[in-house]
Amino acid sequence: MSCLRVSKSELRMRWDIFCQIVDNYGDAGVCWRLARSLATRHQQQVRLFCDDLPTLNLLASDSPRTPQVEILPWEASFENARHPLDAPDVVIEAFGCHLPERYQTGLLVSAKKPIILNLEYLSAEPWVGECHAKASPQSSGLLKYFFFPGFGPNTGGLSLDPIPLEGSRSSATIPTSLAPSWALLRPDAERINLFCYPGAPLRQWLEDLGNTQAKIDVLLTFGHAEMIGHSIGRPLDLPPSIQLISLPFVPQDDYDWLLSQCDFNIVRGEDSFIRAQLAGKPFIWHIYPQDDMAHTVKLQAFLDLYLEKASPSTQESCRLAMDWQMPSRWWNQRTDWQVHARRWRETILEANQDGGLAARMLRFVT
Repeated sequence: MSCLRVSKSELRMRWDIFCQIVDNYGDAGVCWRLARSLATRHQQQVRLFCDDLPTLNLLASDSPRTPQVEILPWEASFENARHPLDAPDVVIEAFGCHLPERYQTGLLVSAKKPIILNLEYLSAEPWVGECHAKASPQSSGLLKYFFFPGFGPNTGGLSLDPIPLEGSRSSATIPTSLAPSWALLRPDAERINLFCYPGAPLRQWLEDLGNTQAKIDVLLTFGHAEMIGHSIGRPLDLPPSIQLISLPFVPQDDYDWLLSQCDFNIVRGEDSFIRAQLAGKPFIWHIYPQDDMAHTVKLQAFLDLYLEKASPSTQESCRLAMDWQMPSRWWNQRTDWQVHARRWRETILEANQDGGLAARMLRFVT
C-alpha cells in the first residue's frame, strides 16, 4: 500500500494526541498506532498524552521507537508554561476525551491556533460518511472537526500501519514474548486466539468446541484464564483434542503477529478488530456491549457490509459465530468463510491504498 502524497504533506507539523484509556487496550492501541504512523510514514512531530502510561508503554514496548513520538503523562500537557513556539498545529481528542482545561487555556492565548480533530470510534453505519469532517463550532473560536474512521471513501479510513504479511507457519519468526507459549502448540492442531470482554459464554463455548471433533489449540490472551475460571472452581469439561494455552501480556506488534498465525480469531474493541480483518482469517468481533444496545446496530451495520458479497454458507456461519452460537453448529462449515476473509482483506487494503487514517488526516489538515 502506498502512502498518500499531498502537496503540503512534506511540512513537518506538531501533533498533540490525547488518549484516556477506557477499556485498557483498544483506545491506547489506536492512538499509539496513529501516532507512530504520523511520525514514521509522514515525518510529523507527535506528542501522545495518556492518562495510563503503564498500559500504553506495555503496548508500545518492543516497537520500533522513533524520536518524532514523545509518550507523555496526561499532566505533562499543562504542567509547565507553554512557549508560543511550542504550540501544536493539530490537536487530536481521541474518542471524545476532553482536553485538560489548563492546556486548552494555553491554546487560546497562543498566537498560533491549532486545528482540533475529535477522533471518533470506528463504525460501518451509513451516517458516518455524512458526519465525517463536519465542523463543531466552538465558543472559543478554535477550529474543531469531527473525524470518523470508516470503511467508505467519504470517511477517515482505517488505521492499517503496519500492514501485516499474510501469515505462514513455516516461515514465521516467533516473537520473544510468545516463544514459551508457542512451544506448547501442536503442529497438527488448528489455532484459535481468544480476546473478548467479560460476559461472553466462554465456558459453554469452549466445552461445546470439543463436540466439533477437531484438534484445536486455544490461545488465551492475558487474564482470560481467570475470566473463564478453569483454574478455579469447576474444571472445564474438555476432551484431549482441545488444549488451552495462557499467554502473557504481549506488545501490540507481537499481538498483530499472533493474529496472522491463528486460524480463527476472537477479538474485541477497535484496534484488534481491524487487525483481525487484516489477518485474512475468519473471526468473531466481540463488540463492546452498551446498555442501550447501540452495539447491536453497530455490529449489524458491519456485518451487512462484510457479508455483502459472501456466499450463503459464509453468511450463515458468520452470523451464527458473531451471535455466540455454539461452535458445533458452524465450526466445520468454514471453508467458504476462509476464502471470503482473504478476499475481504484485499478489499479493505484497496480501499485504503491512499494511506488510510493517518494520511487522510494529513490531507484534511493541510
